[in-house]
Amino acid sequence: MKSTILTFTGTTALTVLLAASNADFIRSELMGNPTGWLAKSTAVAKGERIVAQAEPAQQPAEPAKKPVVDESALRYFASKGDKARLEAEIARLRALYPDWVPPADPLAVPENSDRQLEAMWALYSQSKFAELHKAINDRQVREPGWTPPSDLTERLAVAEKRLALISASDAKQYADVVTIGSETPSLLTCSDVDVLWRVAEAFAKTDRLARADDAYTYILKNCTKTPERIATIQKAAAVLGYEQMQALLLLEKTLPDGKPEFEPVLGDLARRFVAEGGKDDKLVVAQSYLDLLRKDVEKQANASDALLLGWHYIKRSDMAEAERYFRTAHDITDTASAAQGLALTLIARKDAREAENVMYRWRDASAEASATYFAATANLLAGEPPPVLDQEVLRRIAAAVTEKKEVRTAEQFGWYALAFRQPKTASQWFRMTLGWKADYEPAAYGLAVARLQLKDMAGVRQIQNVWAGRSERIARVSEPQREKTAYDTIPLPDSTSERADRISRVEPVNRVDADTAIDEVDDYARRESLPESRLSEEPIAKSPRRAVVSAARPAAGCRTTVDPEMLHPDVAIGRGWCLMNLKRPLEAASAFGVALRSASAKIREDAAYGQSLAYLRAGLVNDAAVSATKAKQRLSRAVELQTAILSNRATDAFDAGRYRETVVYLNQLAQLQTERTDLLVLRAYAYRKLNRRADALTILEALAATGNRDAVRGLAEIRAEDYAR
Repeated sequence: MKSTILTFTGTTALTVLLAASNADFIRSELMGNPTGWLAKSTAVAKGERIVAQAEPAQQPAEPAKKPVVDESALRYFASKGDKARLEAEIARLRALYPDWVPPADPLAVPENSDRQLEAMWALYSQSKFAELHKAINDRQVREPGWTPPSDLTERLAVAEKRLALISASDAKQYADVVTIGSETPSLLTCSDVDVLWRVAEAFAKTDRLARADDAYTYILKNCTKTPERIATIQKAAAVLGYEQMQALLLLEKTLPDGKPEFEPVLGDLARRFVAEGGKDDKLVVAQSYLDLLRKDVEKQANASDALLLGWHYIKRSDMAEAERYFRTAHDITDTASAAQGLALTLIARKDAREAENVMYRWRDASAEASATYFAATANLLAGEPPPVLDQEVLRRIAAAVTEKKEVRTAEQFGWYALAFRQPKTASQWFRMTLGWKADYEPAAYGLAVARLQLKDMAGVRQIQNVWAGRSERIARVSEPQREKTAYDTIPLPDSTSERADRISRVEPVNRVDADTAIDEVDDYARRESLPESRLSEEPIAKSPRRAVVSAARPAAGCRTTVDPEMLHPDVAIGRGWCLMNLKRPLEAASAFGVALRSASAKIREDAAYGQSLAYLRAGLVNDAAVSATKAKQRLSRAVELQTAILSNRATDAFDAGRYRETVVYLNQLAQLQTERTDLLVLRAYAYRKLNRRADALTILEALAATGNRDAVRGLAEIRAEDYAR
């Protein structure tokens, strides 16, 4: 046995692609002459070979006789001026008879003297195939020995296959399209590019993009009509990916006028490619396509192109460029998409106030738009320090939240109310949030904090019972150090093609503030901060547990209860200092809160300072840290407050058994001042609890050498433990 190698070229190249889906492809490929069926074609699969087992070698057969080519159809189509069918017939005959040369003048072909056959060709040219079948059958009945020319029957079969292929394509029966194409290779010629397009589409729709790419490549390598080539690029772009399209575009030709043939559709192609980049951040879109759209935006004020660029850049986290184009699109035409994109970039750079304003109009446009709007509102309410918002803005946000039952923004309303010392309002928001989502722990924790501030201990215990075993911070909310929940805005995800399926979330977290403070305060009632007061300057009483404001001589002007909201800010500052001397720190904090609204920067500074001191005295260390940031402080005061707050935090963390946190606070404190002896002892004990025995011994031995009793005792305890082992 020896192998016979059949090399397929031309039409065969595309047929091989089709045949991979059809077991009968060899039979269809070998119809007529197996060496090729389109003279103009260049094989996509050039050099690809199919090896078939041949029979044992036999004696050479006699040379075959030259076949007789029926050219009657050529004359008929030429006589009718049907150029398209004439070209299709020439292509078909070339496929069947590779050595055949078409006549220079088809009209010179001898006229068929069979009038009935001429009528049949007329029916064929008019696509009246049912009538043609009837005419053939009728003649065979009248003339039992008559048979129609093979040329006519073959063309009729091909024409009917073409109708079947188009029908299957229109019905989206793509597997049938591939099958019919593989069974009828003579359909796949440049004379009928529509069929080639349909076959390529069928490959794409059946998840064989590589074969679809081959089909489009075949057209661009073999077919020459510019309109068809441009249409091929457009159709390919609808189904193929960016990289495949770049390879197809390399097959572009230069027109006689010197222009690239695909130039008329280059803008649309650029938009398609940039849109793909807006969905896939790993896709590297050529800068030339981005520049093409950029120029269009600048010259034509094209909002849609600006949006494409905006989504492309936001997918790559280039928020500055994204905001530039979204703002351009928004300024040209205020649409939901433009507003949404702009809002996302504004949230990313922490301008939630403008983001809410931009999105409010479009909050109900879609699920994505609604998600973006509530991302903006949640971030706005969670701002640090809490922003002072117009009542109209608060009302419209509240209405939208209650209408949509938006859990996260409702929760943030609760914390926002707490920030402005409105625990009753906060409690209502947290309860409403839990009514919408009973298992939402952040709202339950917020409700516990609000009830604690309302001194509703029974309500706090009720929440603790419900959440027992499920939330450690709720269980510990009533302990001496009450962590005020701070908020961080979590950036939006990569999408949205979701384009906003990716929403900015705001969650409460217990944050360790590196820039907050302290341990010991010198003189809280400073004469220069309140010239009209008559506070005495007594020394601060020091305590190893917590810095405490010592009592000065009480002032008679604040013994009666007065709602500080009724006072002018410049008057409230005096009442705050007066209340501090009466050891009523929470009332003083409220008075200082009113004073923070003063038009005077000096009074606002003193009010923030005083409120921070008031919270320190009340043991609300984190509230003190927040108050310290409400107005710019002079450096000495800022360091003073930071030192006091960090010192208190370190001590409270140690008492609560959070030893790692204790060391963190002490490390932050060490950056502000030389560590005091009592805090060094605290650090050594924290190291001991963390099993850092060597570090603890180093500190205790040094302090014990100075006679520090706490250090001597700690050193003795460690050595006793060593002896017991």
